[in-house]
Parts: sequence; structure tokens; C-alpha cells
Amino acid sequence: MKNKGIPDEVKENVEKIIEQFNRKTFSRDDCFYQARFKGKYLYLDRCDYGNVGRICRLTYTGNMVDWKFAIFKWSTQAYDPREWMFPGRSSVDGTIEGALKAGLEAYPV
Repeated sequence: MKNKGIPDEVKENVEKIIEQFNRKTFSRDDCFYQARFKGKYLYLDRCDYGNVGRICRLTYTGNMVDWKFAIFKWSTQAYDPREWMFPGRSSVDGTIEGALKAGLEAYPV
């Protein structure tokens, strides 16, 4: 059966992971990651001092530790799964936290 979307229980786990990462990483209330879900995709955006920017897109594979990563490239205004020449690429490990760390290195606050 083809994966049509991210199950609600996975979405809840993702939100918890992001919330824990935000608490641990950011000292200000106006800097944080937030999730957007669409079909099999999880979009990670970050609010920096009131401005929300796209960071990366993860594709759900059915496994919480094997998400497919695509960085958002501002130069092309698109997510690029083939782009691996960016700061933070070594943090990409298939996990949500790895993607959050990579995004923070690629697009520092």
C-alpha cells in the first residue's frame, strides 16, 4: 500500500521532538522551529524574531529515524534533496533532531 500521508500519531511525536528541541536550543520565545504537514511531507520552518522562513523538507518513509531530507534553497526558492554542499549537512542523519540541527547550521539565527 502506498504511503498517502503522515499518520496522526507520528505528527504528534514530531511536534514533541520539535518542542523539546526548541526548549533546549533557543533562549528566546521569538526564535523557534515549527512544523507544517502536507501529505507525506514535513516542512520545518523557523521563526526568527517574528520572521518565519523555510528551512527544510522531510519526506516520511514509514520510519521515524529514516526521513528523507531536502534543504530549502533561497536562490531557487525550492527544496533540493540533491543539495549536499551546505553547512550542517553532517547533522543530517534521518532523524527530526538531525534535520533541526542541520537547519540551524545552514541558516543560523
